[in-house]
Amino acid sequence: MVPEVAGSKPVGHPANGAIAPVFERGMQLNTNVTDAGPFEKLLTLQVAEADLEPAKSEAARRLSRDLKIKGFRPGKAPRRIVEATVGPERLRSEAIDDLLPTLVADALREIDLQPAVPPQVESMKDIDEGFEVEIKVAVWPELDELPSYDGLEIEVSQPHPTEEELESQLTRLRDQFADLETVDRPAVDGDFVSINLTASRHGNPIEEAAASDFLYEIGSGSFVEGLDAELPGSASGTIVKFNAPLPEGFGDLAGEEVTMQVLVKEVRQKRLPDLTDEWAAEVTEFASVDELRIELSKQIEEVKRGMVYNDLRNGVLEALLAEVDIEIPDAIINAEMENTLHRFAHQLEGQGISINDYLQVTGQDQQVFVDDLRNQADRRVRTDLLLEAVATEAGLEVSSDELDEVVEALADQADEDVEKYRAEFTESVREKAVMGDILKRKALDVLLESVVPVDESGNIIDLSTPEADEEETAEP
Repeated sequence: MVPEVAGSKPVGHPANGAIAPVFERGMQLNTNVTDAGPFEKLLTLQVAEADLEPAKSEAARRLSRDLKIKGFRPGKAPRRIVEATVGPERLRSEAIDDLLPTLVADALREIDLQPAVPPQVESMKDIDEGFEVEIKVAVWPELDELPSYDGLEIEVSQPHPTEEELESQLTRLRDQFADLETVDRPAVDGDFVSINLTASRHGNPIEEAAASDFLYEIGSGSFVEGLDAELPGSASGTIVKFNAPLPEGFGDLAGEEVTMQVLVKEVRQKRLPDLTDEWAAEVTEFASVDELRIELSKQIEEVKRGMVYNDLRNGVLEALLAEVDIEIPDAIINAEMENTLHRFAHQLEGQGISINDYLQVTGQDQQVFVDDLRNQADRRVRTDLLLEAVATEAGLEVSSDELDEVVEALADQADEDVEKYRAEFTESVREKAVMGDILKRKALDVLLESVVPVDESGNIIDLSTPEADEEETAEP
């Protein structure tokens, strides 16, 4: 008897490729397909007991390799001996498990149904002179209607640098060439103080923690915990005492609570150089402050432009995904969750960290972590569906040159011969995945070219670069 199976489990692969395709062997399948939900089919297969006989013989040969049967070498015991040893129900169950993947694959091919993820066994039971199995098949969803995106306005920030941003960069540059001058006033954050430090624990001095004429920047947080809180307001000759743990770098004493005594010998403040053409010419490659401002402005705008493009990408996807109302089969979401978790676990393993360690260190609840994984998987699948629909509507294709460029980059990354890598790569599952990624990138480019970036006031933002404008002007 075959016990009735409740719940879903994936259909595996044929055992060692041993079972021949069922239709090639003339097996007659009673196949029925019904809708099981949006983008899901329920495949019901009925198999006659007589058609299970070849699978039983193959299962017996496989089982005999691991059985120690007196008088027979491993793998040589006849089927009747193996069946008497393991029992007819065990042999039948093994035969069904071996046959099922090929049976399902052939049935799917016969009805021209392409599963998006491995099919799931929903139930299995005995029927008159055979058995019946129900398989749930999730197919890749398609959008009924692509949301309109041509001329869609997406709010982003202006990429042009503000005067405050430019002045901040100039100040940062001047700060690198600042001088320190002694002042006769209490210290404030940003000042440098020349100090002598001593430390003791239970009245015993710690020589390793002593320092003389140590120059410390208040607010830097770069030495002993507590210094930044105690030193503001101190002047030359001030002595402060406080308790604090020793930082890393003190061996076995690191983390030990000690008493620190600090003598402030001198207070110094930064004196920034004057912003003159002479200074600019001396410390930079530019002959004047105006030229320096122009270059810094370009650099700031380049950085901000990259941030704006990133915001534009996220914005258009968020806007369109909000209009995508489609029910994704759980099997597809679960498969994407598993892929995401596998990649993340692999990254953690490279750092010697397990998932449980990660959850413990970050203080995350396991259910919250799983829910976040599911949300990520759902969004990623919906994004793929959206971009695939854009690619189809725009008639996008992947050229051989585009694929070759990626293959060469992957071969170089793997430090392998390009031609050998290409031969193994072609017609593989990975090739299809890479082609899909290229198509999605091209589809995203179509979206970015079609939408209209605007600022918070609704003004259109021109994201074309001056260099691109000059090239277009130069074309005949």
